[in-house]
Amino acid sequence: MNIHEYQGKEILRSYGVSVPEGKPVFSAEEAVKAAKDLGKDVVVVKAQIHAGGRGKAGGVKIAKSIAEVEKYAKELLGKVLVTKQTGPEGKKVNRLLIEAGCKIGRELYLSFTTDRNTAQTVMIGSEAGGMEIEEVASSTPDKIIKEYIDPFIGLAPFQARRMAFKLNIEPAVVNKAAALMMGLYKVYVDKDCSLAEINPLVITEDKNVMALDVKLNFDDSALFRHPDISALRDESEEDPKEREAAALGLNYVNLGGNVACMVNGAGLAMATVDIIKHYGGEPANFLDVGGQGSAEDDAKAFKIMTEDGQAKGIFVNIFGGINKCDIIAEGIIEANKMLSLKIPIVVRLDGTNVKEGREILKKANIPNVIMVESMTEGAEKVVELVKKA
Repeated sequence: MNIHEYQGKEILRSYGVSVPEGKPVFSAEEAVKAAKDLGKDVVVVKAQIHAGGRGKAGGVKIAKSIAEVEKYAKELLGKVLVTKQTGPEGKKVNRLLIEAGCKIGRELYLSFTTDRNTAQTVMIGSEAGGMEIEEVASSTPDKIIKEYIDPFIGLAPFQARRMAFKLNIEPAVVNKAAALMMGLYKVYVDKDCSLAEINPLVITEDKNVMALDVKLNFDDSALFRHPDISALRDESEEDPKEREAAALGLNYVNLGGNVACMVNGAGLAMATVDIIKHYGGEPANFLDVGGQGSAEDDAKAFKIMTEDGQAKGIFVNIFGGINKCDIIAEGIIEANKMLSLKIPIVVRLDGTNVKEGREILKKANIPNVIMVESMTEGAEKVVELVKKA
C-alpha cells in the first residue's frame, strides 16, 4: 500500500525526523490560506499523487508570492500528470501540499528496503540525490552505497555514522544525519514498510538535515497490525480492478495489455506472463486465484479481467494442486452465464481432477472455449486469436 507524501511526512515528524512545515489542501482557496499561515517568502506547491517524477512532469512549483500560490494551485488541481511511473494515462491531481521553501545546500538519497538475496534490510545512500535511483544505479553504480543490517541487532549507530561519512557529509553535520537515519529505520521497522525512501535528503545552508520528499510503501500482509496506516489509503489513486480483486482476496495486478491471464500460483502466473510476451502478446494482468476459490469466486475473477473491454482474450493456465481443475471448469461455465463472454478463452488444465475438469468443459460445449494440452500451446494459441480479433 502507498500513501501520499504529506502523510509520510506526518509519520516521519512523529518519529523526530525533520521535514518542512506544510499542509495538505484540496482547493485554491485552501492553498492561499495555508501559504499565508506559513508566512514564508518562498512556498512550494506540490501535486500529491501516488507516483514519482512529479517535478519533471510539472507537478512541483516554486511560488514567491501569494498570487503565484493561487495561480499554481488552480493550474495543478484537476490536472492529469503523466510521469514515468503513471504510464501514458497519467493521474489526476486531487490534492496539493503547500510547503515552506528551504535553502538547499546539498541533495542526497537515502532509503531502507529488503535485500532478498541476503534476507536483510539494506540502507541505501547516494550523493546523487534528487535523481531517480534506478538511473543512478544503472549509469553510475559506484555512487550507490549500501549498509546491510542484521535483523537481530537492527541499525547500529556506527553504521549510520559510517553511511554519513561515505556520503561526504561534513563532520559538523554527521550526528544530525545519523540521527535522521536512525529515525527513518525505526519508521521502516515499526510500520512494516517495504520501502522507506527520502529523495532528496537535503542539508540546508544553515546545516540542518531534512527530508524534502518521502515515499513510504507498506507490506499489505501486515496492514492488519496498523489500522492507523490503513486509514490513510486513498482509493482514488488505486486501480479499480486491483481494488475490487483485493476485496475478493485475489492477487491481481493490471499490466495494461489485452491478453488476460487467470492462473493459480504466483510463480506459474509470472511464467504465464513471460510466455505470452515470448509469443508476441501483451499480458493484461497478473492474476493468482490461489488455491481455495469456488466456482463463483472464479467467475468473479473473470468479471474483473473482462470489465471495460480491456481483455481481447483469456488464457486460463491451471496446474491443480489444492485448486481442483473441475472447480475451475465450473467457474469458466459460470462466468460465461454471468457475462455472456464472446472473447476467446484458451484453457490449459493439468493436475488434480484434470479429467473431470476437461469432461465438464467438453460437455458444456462453449464455442469460445478452446482446450489445449500444454502451457506453450495455450500461450501461442491465445496470442494468435487476439491478434486476429
